[in-house]
Amino acid sequence: MIAIVQAYKKGFLAKRFFIKNLIAGLVVGIIALPLAMAFAIASGAKPEQGIYTAIVAGMTVSILGGSRVQIAGPTGAFIVVLAGITAEHGIIGLQIATLMAGIILIAFGLLRLGGIIKFIPTPVILGFTAGIGVVIWISQWPSFLGIPPPQQAFFHEKLAAMFSQFTDIDAMTLVFGMISLAILLIIPKIKAIKWLPASLLVLVISTTLQAMFQFPTVATIGSSFGGIKQGLPEIIIPTFNFVTFTSLIGPAFAIAMLGAIESLLSATVADNMTKSKHHPNQELIGQGIANMLAPIFGGFAATGAIARTAANIKNGGSSPVAGIVHGLFLLSVLVFMAPLATHIPLSSLAAILFVVA
Repeated sequence: MIAIVQAYKKGFLAKRFFIKNLIAGLVVGIIALPLAMAFAIASGAKPEQGIYTAIVAGMTVSILGGSRVQIAGPTGAFIVVLAGITAEHGIIGLQIATLMAGIILIAFGLLRLGGIIKFIPTPVILGFTAGIGVVIWISQWPSFLGIPPPQQAFFHEKLAAMFSQFTDIDAMTLVFGMISLAILLIIPKIKAIKWLPASLLVLVISTTLQAMFQFPTVATIGSSFGGIKQGLPEIIIPTFNFVTFTSLIGPAFAIAMLGAIESLLSATVADNMTKSKHHPNQELIGQGIANMLAPIFGGFAATGAIARTAANIKNGGSSPVAGIVHGLFLLSVLVFMAPLATHIPLSSLAAILFVVA
């Protein structure tokens, strides 16, 4: 059953639930903003492309997915796969692979493969996610320490190259990273202010400091990417030929499999929190449509985000209204507040990814 229909039949679209869903959507939007930018940069994309992805995928899955409380967008689990695709095929290749993955996900749903999650052993999932966490953590060392990113192809070579550059660590970049990391770890432990989204607080403090003092050696979104493009995303339909298709079918299948597993895991977590039951095949179809639309609006691969879905539920989210509000909030940021992102230090975003890892 489509999420919006499920919510309507359960009565969660009634007026008495609107305010709670509005608040939940705003909270999740605030949480999603720094994560979307950080995940985009780590995947080899521009920061605004992460926001595009969160908007399009978030709203699409909220309406057409199989869980009425699922929040979709770019996630940490995708970083390793997407960064590899971007490095080999460029951002256009990543977007084409995402579109192809969307078609595969829809096929999974139509073939009623939504129950596949039951047959994946828990140790496999835990080992896979732990490995991803380690790779994400190490991949953010250059941004956190202010050293050049390694150009070597293999993981052990990258690691050795980074160790050899530790004498070139930029002190001010490291200070920003350490302050950000301290905020992320301490705020959730203080009862009086634990309700504050720590990642947003990191962005506000670090961006304000950099804007005030203009430290020349600290890499920012402005110095590295020219800032964030203000306004609505452009609609571009990626084109490809048979050669491109054959070279990207493997990466597309990897995106589809990972997206299917994570979205169904997230929906299962949501079921346990809400005492409800999602529709796995519809969830795959909704995720597929989202991944077909995201590249057209400048985004890339997305899936159900466990942490954001849990935050949605904890803050009163009970219907797709929350996911739609989350998307509209991010859209308003692009339209009205994009210039403020120029001074965001990359080391602060790296600290956020450290905690995610």
